[in-house]
Amino acid sequence: EYLLPAPREDVWAALNDAETLLACIPGCEELLKTSETEMSARVRLKIGPVTARFSGEVTLSDIQAPESYVISGKGNGGVAGFAKGGARVRLEPREDGGTLLSYSVEAAVGGKIAQMGQRLIKSTSEKLAQQFFERFANRFAGEET
Repeated sequence: EYLLPAPREDVWAALNDAETLLACIPGCEELLKTSETEMSARVRLKIGPVTARFSGEVTLSDIQAPESYVISGKGNGGVAGFAKGGARVRLEPREDGGTLLSYSVEAAVGGKIAQMGQRLIKSTSEKLAQQFFERFANRFAGEET
């Protein structure tokens, strides 16, 4: 969870902005909006000893504007394998004008990356999600409520 000093509508707009997502997704090199709910992405990630560049899609689903959605991605890393995952994001307005952002994540991998073990994959996916939401929250630092 993160308490953001901005109205829920502003946080919602940022969560749906390709430039904001590009800046916040760890390792994201390119993010192009292809529709209101889909984007193509190129991400470079290091998972354990393996570094791979993934090409794939980011999709927004289960949209309940401006309250919640699911952001999910799937990508192919060539010989490294594939990765897919997502986060269920919820925004709750606060009486002080701020917004409480909460999230839960899921991730799955296959191919060479999957050989590293579920514990490493789980800790890496949690770390990447934390990095994303910290970067996202930092974009609101210093804003007036």
